[in-house]
Amino acid sequence: MESKQIDEFLSSWCKGVIEIGKTHLEGGDVNQRAEHFLGTHYAFDEMDILFKPTFTKQAVFRNNIKDALSYFVGGDISEDNGFALKPWEDIQLEELNLLLKTDLTAAMGTLNFKPYDSEETTLVAFTFIFVRVDEGLKIQVHHSSPVS
Repeated sequence: MESKQIDEFLSSWCKGVIEIGKTHLEGGDVNQRAEHFLGTHYAFDEMDILFKPTFTKQAVFRNNIKDALSYFVGGDISEDNGFALKPWEDIQLEELNLLLKTDLTAAMGTLNFKPYDSEETTLVAFTFIFVRVDEGLKIQVHHSSPVS
């Protein structure tokens, strides 16, 4: 895997989160949009996933697609308000560190999230471990947390 491919993936991931929020603002089907996002960016359909979203306390890990969907758009987990429904106006990659090995690709960096209704941003540190699925990449391990 090349760093360009990782850059393109991360750009697509950011745009996907923003699109879920736009769909919510426009009254569209956020579940359908979020299911497409998860299917495109996470390897839930292909293998086991480890997913620790940014803002979780009670149910810390979301290692199946149903729980991941709840995190992004709300669902059965009481603490979930729909991370992607904020909505976010912009998500900027601030820092990126890569391990590009033959059998492992990992990205660790920071993303700066700016909501529509505020100038205050939220800086989030993330670690993604990628797997190759067909000709593209998907996330197998996702860990993220706010930077204080």
